[in-house]
Amino acid sequence: MRKLEMKFFAIFLFTIVSLEMVSSHGDQPLSKVAIHQTVFALSDKAYIKASKSVLGLKEENMEWVVVKFSSPNPSNDDWIGVFSPAIFNASNCPAENPATHTPTLCTAPIKYQFANYTNPRYTITGKGEVKFQIIKQRSDFSFALFSGGLSNPKVVGLTGAIAFANPNSPVYPRLAQGKMWNEMTVTWTSGYGIDEAEPFVEWGKKGGDHVRSPAGTLTFDRNSMCGAPARTVGWRDPGFIHTSFLKELWPNTMYSYKLGHKFSDGSYVWSHEYQFKSSPYPGQNSIQRVVIFGDLGKDEVDGSNEYNNYQHGSLNTTNQLIQDLENYDIVFLIGDICYANGYLSQWDKFTSMVEPIASTVPFMVASGNHERDWPGSGSFYENLDSGGECGVLAQTMFYVPAENRAKFWYSTDYGMFRFCVADTELDWREGTEQYRFIENCLASVDRQKQPWLIFLAHRVLGYSSGDFYVDEGSFGEPMGRDSLQKLWQKYKVDIAIYGHVHNYERTCPIYQNICTSDKKNYYKGSLNGTIHVVAGGGGSSLAKFSSATPKWSLVRDYDYGFTKLTAFDHSNLLFEYKKSSDGKVHDSFRISRDYRDILACAPDGCPSTTLAS
Repeated sequence: MRKLEMKFFAIFLFTIVSLEMVSSHGDQPLSKVAIHQTVFALSDKAYIKASKSVLGLKEENMEWVVVKFSSPNPSNDDWIGVFSPAIFNASNCPAENPATHTPTLCTAPIKYQFANYTNPRYTITGKGEVKFQIIKQRSDFSFALFSGGLSNPKVVGLTGAIAFANPNSPVYPRLAQGKMWNEMTVTWTSGYGIDEAEPFVEWGKKGGDHVRSPAGTLTFDRNSMCGAPARTVGWRDPGFIHTSFLKELWPNTMYSYKLGHKFSDGSYVWSHEYQFKSSPYPGQNSIQRVVIFGDLGKDEVDGSNEYNNYQHGSLNTTNQLIQDLENYDIVFLIGDICYANGYLSQWDKFTSMVEPIASTVPFMVASGNHERDWPGSGSFYENLDSGGECGVLAQTMFYVPAENRAKFWYSTDYGMFRFCVADTELDWREGTEQYRFIENCLASVDRQKQPWLIFLAHRVLGYSSGDFYVDEGSFGEPMGRDSLQKLWQKYKVDIAIYGHVHNYERTCPIYQNICTSDKKNYYKGSLNGTIHVVAGGGGSSLAKFSSATPKWSLVRDYDYGFTKLTAFDHSNLLFEYKKSSDGKVHDSFRISRDYRDILACAPDGCPSTTLAS
């Protein structure tokens, strides 16, 4: 039977034709695999077998699978790839264009691990085993043993398919604020289109009666992608993404919910049950706690895919937030969400990783260069960082209360906070549509109700002394401060927080490169400027600082971490920067003021008046 299996796959995957590989980011671990170069050398003497054939028999969305293997010619370059769908043949992978021949093997693995990872004697014994964490991703899986390393891969062994008992069931809910303060949205992923089953959320006050709210459904195909690898070796069917709107919520109240799909025969499929606390109303005087950071990425708890410290900090950050879940109310991940970079399978892994957080508190995202940027797609920076995704994945997988999700800017209110979230991958300069949005967001807030005005963006439109900014002759994004600093000053923005630079840095309250206060940890009364914070140490590889420390740079930290804002009332705000490694506070400051301090004029913060006016 084993020989017949290998003969089938050898015939099925016979011809290998070369394809020019387009890599959008050299650091993406999956881009290291030259999958288009693969040849098949299946051997009766090689062996690879998975410990389970059916997963999720107790409705689990994740299981561990032990893969045992042996090779007649073991090498330190041997590796095991996890593929999904289990059959990764050419018929599932059309060419990029008619002039390009498609290779027989044209789908990248969803993860991989070297054979000697937990088997130091592998080259001597030729035998070993690796544990993989497998998550529900709407399709089956297979495992392949490769020789020849990542650059010259040869398949020497292949398992049969394994699958979850119900691979299409609803998974990985992501909460987000709606367009109204008393509205919560729930987005999730399933394998059911609306012609198969009707999606909905069953929800209500915890312990009370429940109602059902229908959900809208989105998906996209390979042609929605802008280029390779997203529409070639990185493509994977995203399934269906559903969003439901839970309206007229009572403020600061616990609700429970579960995801459901109703089939035409009247039967149902359900998710696990979850709960959340609704948002306070604008201006509500209660303790409100907000976590903000950028550049999280994803990592694998089984150790796969990581050989260059690309995103190894993301698990620490995620684990700290999960452990501290009861001590914050809303999260903002301000760009560079998961660094899939055109390998679409990684979005499932990311939403699985953050599910304990995103299913419990609103998980708000912003657009970064690794979500949006692609030449000719309308992005402000026409680089290759999105790997051909050009924003489609981010704006589909996550809901944000934008008027047009292709224009990923929005405002949202949370109690005493107003957040204005910019999209730095689209033009923000004076005279643009986004500039008008930013000014309206800042100008329209009632500071008596919402005294804490926060500006969020991915790229550093304010201040950073990261070394690559200094190398470019700027301490921030070119044209950033030039266009926006008069708005921050006029509308008295308290704090501006950015990602993109993978470290932590805090400035003094500043305007036009000059500190407006000599204080460091406690500010009383008007700031007369804006405090700028880089919080890009969510998880991706760290960025060095310049050797010179500008006068406006108060605190710099080359480490992973996240920031937390706590509004105790309308007059007192605490800012904290916490390390991802231990959750301890490394930097903090307080702002204490009255409403009249916001009304007072700062330099260039009030219109000039004359006797005539």
